[in-house]
Amino acid sequence: MSNLKQEVERALLVGCQRNRDDVERFTYSMEELKALTETAQAEVVMMTTQKRDRVDSATYIGKGKVEEIVALVEELEVDLVIFNDELSPSQMRNLSSAIDARIIDRTQLILDIFAQRARSKEGKLQVELAQLKYMLPRLLGQGTALSRLGGGIGTRGPGETKLESDRRHIRKRINEIDGQLQTIVNHRERYRQRRKLNQVFHVSVVGYTNAGKSTIFNRVTESDTYEMDQLFATLDPTTRKLSLPSGLNVLMTDTVGFIQDLPTSLVAAFRSTLEEVKEADLILHVVDGSNLDYMNHESTVYKLLEDLDAKQIPILTAYNKKDLFTDDFTPIAKTPVITMSAFNEADLKALLEKIEMLLTEQMSSFEVFLPSDQGKLLSQLKQEAILQKVDYLDDEEVYHCKGYINPNTAMHDQLKQYRKETE
Repeated sequence: MSNLKQEVERALLVGCQRNRDDVERFTYSMEELKALTETAQAEVVMMTTQKRDRVDSATYIGKGKVEEIVALVEELEVDLVIFNDELSPSQMRNLSSAIDARIIDRTQLILDIFAQRARSKEGKLQVELAQLKYMLPRLLGQGTALSRLGGGIGTRGPGETKLESDRRHIRKRINEIDGQLQTIVNHRERYRQRRKLNQVFHVSVVGYTNAGKSTIFNRVTESDTYEMDQLFATLDPTTRKLSLPSGLNVLMTDTVGFIQDLPTSLVAAFRSTLEEVKEADLILHVVDGSNLDYMNHESTVYKLLEDLDAKQIPILTAYNKKDLFTDDFTPIAKTPVITMSAFNEADLKALLEKIEMLLTEQMSSFEVFLPSDQGKLLSQLKQEAILQKVDYLDDEEVYHCKGYINPNTAMHDQLKQYRKETE
């Protein structure tokens, strides 16, 4: 047990609040950095901040603050100092030479968590690519800092030896990963094309990290993807079949959580995964309504959806964890909204009904009279359409069916011989 305790790194968190920064948002950002550090399995021993007009181009924080950190590192036996911004290569170099502890920034911390969490081959490759691209301009002056403590947070993933290799080796590895990822992207594109041919409706679940996406996904699809009350519990996208109340089968995809200031190298590396969102017919945006910073979380997600060219897709906003809402909680989304708890059966049922209602708006209404010997077609109709009414007419020996169907399916054309148009 004592060995385990020795392995837990002691971290000092540093933030720089510029005069233009919103005080509340800055405070939440520091709390989020603390949560990220704990997710990376380090112990936060102290948080320190400084107010400035602008960050120092050489050391991010002022000279006096650097000296204060040097003293704190010695006094508190700190293993690593984590800065709440992405440091430039020169800032990283200067801080590393002044402070006798490993220096990492918010970007490295997030990349490290992704390196721990990636399970699939694609996920691991994407994280390695992001880490290598991040480290390439920062190699100079990093060797000492990386070697000093040998491994730890900020060094996982591609590994210490790779990071200390020459640039040519790293560029070669980046090209190799790009090639492997392109093969996976092509495979996913073929899968998407097949899905389009089958014309199955597709729902993508998006949201800020730890909003409860995977929990909702698991409950409604009866899946078993990893869910935990921690940041970035899900990295690899998972697609499962979802049966709506009417019996209509659609596909639902759980995606990686978003976060404020998500490293650009990570967004680029995971772009092929995030492209899944662009292919959706409906986006389910899950928001942790109990988080005091939920408004900023929403705007972060919308910004990323905009970057992905996915803002034109219909969105349903689900404010999750309603049992923990504060008294002054107010939904701010301009989309259809539902408040819910992922652990409440009635709420999950209401969610599915809302999803069905929104998908219905993209469908064509129909009314058909199927002969009694068309039982197979009727069974197919129950899975591929939303049936609102099915009556058997004894006199005519036909099934009178009314409902909604995707106008792009083969079934839609097949029904023409039996239907009365109501559109």
